[in-house]
Amino acid sequence: MDTIDYRLAFELAPVGLALSRNRTMVDCNRRLCEMFGASRELLVGQSFQLLYPSADEYERTGARIAPILNRSGTYADDRIMKRASGETFWCHVTGRALNPATPHEAGIWTFEDLSSRRPVKAELTPREREVAAHLMDGLTSKEIGKALTISHRTVEIYRARLMRKYKASTTADLVHKLMAGVA
Repeated sequence: MDTIDYRLAFELAPVGLALSRNRTMVDCNRRLCEMFGASRELLVGQSFQLLYPSADEYERTGARIAPILNRSGTYADDRIMKRASGETFWCHVTGRALNPATPHEAGIWTFEDLSSRRPVKAELTPREREVAAHLMDGLTSKEIGKALTISHRTVEIYRARLMRKYKASTTADLVHKLMAGVA
């Protein structure tokens, strides 16, 4: 029986893959480089912060996912990421901690570009992007508040801002427009 060349499989995977140590990329595949518009030389050795729209979003995301990785060893969400060109795009990110007791120590992460079916149209603040991502997951204001460690009333303020920016009349309309990328 033929053996599988795991390095080749990693390199040619149809999704972006990155291996991490302490939130730094130690390796990545060709698809990740294509997705973010950067060479392997530019990405390897760099903090994942390079792929986020802001340092604040990077810090908040790391704080939010650590306890989940501790509990289950895996984490997944849809979030807005940033290409080397500065363009933002929706991305589905899934990760697995190699040791759930120390979730950021080492892991493997997949990145799937969602921009073809969910373009980013309106200029959103980092917190608006987080609230929008949770709204698209079907969470209530209370659930979003708990996930982001803010009050549900604060979530409602951000939802109202999103509704104005997207000219949505209901939350369902807002979610539809967010999914379609209609501003």
